[in-house]
Amino acid sequence: MWPDRRLIGLFKIEVPIVQAPMAGAMDWELAASVAEAGALGSLPCAMLNAAQIREQMAKIRACTKKAINLNFFCHRPPVLNNAREARWRERLAEYYQELGIDPAAPIPSSNRTAFDTAMCDVVEETKPEVVSFHFGLPEPKLVDRLKAGGFLVMGSATTASEARWLEAHGVDAVIAQGNEAGGHRGIFLSDDIATQAGTFALVPQIVNSVKVPTIAAGAITDARGIAAAFALGAAGVQIGTAYLWCPEAKISAPHRAALSSARDDGTALTNLMTGRPARGIVNRLMRDIGTDVGRGAGISARRRRDRAFACQGRGAGLGRLLAHVGRASRVARSRNACRATHEDACRRGAGEDAGSRRIVGGLAAGDAQARTPRIGACNTRRRERELRSCLCEPRLRRIEGRGIGGLERDPR
Repeated sequence: MWPDRRLIGLFKIEVPIVQAPMAGAMDWELAASVAEAGALGSLPCAMLNAAQIREQMAKIRACTKKAINLNFFCHRPPVLNNAREARWRERLAEYYQELGIDPAAPIPSSNRTAFDTAMCDVVEETKPEVVSFHFGLPEPKLVDRLKAGGFLVMGSATTASEARWLEAHGVDAVIAQGNEAGGHRGIFLSDDIATQAGTFALVPQIVNSVKVPTIAAGAITDARGIAAAFALGAAGVQIGTAYLWCPEAKISAPHRAALSSARDDGTALTNLMTGRPARGIVNRLMRDIGTDVGRGAGISARRRRDRAFACQGRGAGLGRLLAHVGRASRVARSRNACRATHEDACRRGAGEDAGSRRIVGGLAAGDAQARTPRIGACNTRRRERELRSCLCEPRLRRIEGRGIGGLERDPR
């Protein structure tokens, strides 16, 4: 069947969209809005402690009873290195002077929290429907606890080999994270970034490699991306950058401004900020120092302070405006989270009928730029007629006065 509907039944959601967990750029409000709209809302937990996760989940459950995903990192925490920190102090001396920062000031700790027994306890207490992981999976006994508790487990794969590893270790769905995706690369079986394929090369590789549903992630913000992911065998898509435009996102004014003015070639992979490869908007620091400074050599100890200056408008070019911004940032546009989810799922890439809530792909045949070429033996005009015949609920045929199959051009 095209598209693969397994994700809808697995997560008990209404539309095949997973909102990407974006640590530092969102909180419970965005996750709750997306979940209430029918997609899978995700709460990033890597920067939260146990008490904060409980608080955030309580707020989510006060707004919606629909499916929620808690996302965790399961990386190996970095080892502090005084010599390396001293070299970074020396390298950043000119910026310290420019921004009025005392180079001898204590370095604040800002390490991400890895999933452990305490976090597993929180999951069992707060009872999200889905638990997802970045950088592989936690130790087997913790995965076994989650599975025994009835929680669905997802993991991010950047190669087909990682997808096969994740499936062998018990995940219920694999997120195929293409090279274009914003935020940290989920790479965990290798350190070789050269092996990282683009989203629409990676998705069919992973679909052919595993039996569990595949979720396409990376540069997907409109109907062309959603329909292409479905055509390549994905059961759903994960969207992050497009949600940064929503008022529910918690990004700074300089970050919003940088997002609005980002060019199509304005993002890059860098390990400069945290020591791990991540994609984001190219800023002054990346231009001055470069984007690849060697494994584990990132300036994570500096990022909170630099970000604070960026928020004050004193050093926006140095601030960490990189997380979660993918290569399709210019395609996204400003909408609230609920509207964005409904439009992307119903008007732009999918629809449903009253009886079976079948997720179907639909593109506007009148927009030449938005047409997909031939899919199998059926072109998009014929496909759209077939899909439209499945739609019988009148309210879904008009979203703000537009047909479900309508795809409007980006007004910019």
